[in-house]
Amino acid sequence: MLLHIVARGKIGRSPEAELVDRYLKRITWPTKLTELPDLGGKTPQMPANSVNVVLDEKGRALSSVDLAKKLEAWRDEGKRECRFLIGAADGHDEEQRASADMLLSFGAATWPHLLVRSMLAEQLFRATSILANHPYHREG
Repeated sequence: MLLHIVARGKIGRSPEAELVDRYLKRITWPTKLTELPDLGGKTPQMPANSVNVVLDEKGRALSSVDLAKKLEAWRDEGKRECRFLIGAADGHDEEQRASADMLLSFGAATWPHLLVRSMLAEQLFRATSILANHPYHREG
């Protein structure tokens, strides 16, 4: 199953970009990162039999283990892609929220969207490490 992050805003060369790259390179599952402009730009067509996860402050806060279980279930159901949508500073519109298979939150605090990208990449690495019984989840 492809893990696809679709994010609004250009991250450019920054510490956040280095962190995102660091974690995405460590994930053993197929991954893809698509950047869209803050406004406009068309979200890539999602393949059939895929899952759409919208990162939203009103979403569910999952533990790393629970996120791993969700990914495992979707993978085992034969989902082709799990797409994670990160909005710009103003978040997502109601249509995007309503069309989501899941709204995911990183807690009640508001996070900068560029930081959310690195947090998501780390959580995807952690979740796939949990599923592979890799010790990363218990390091540090």
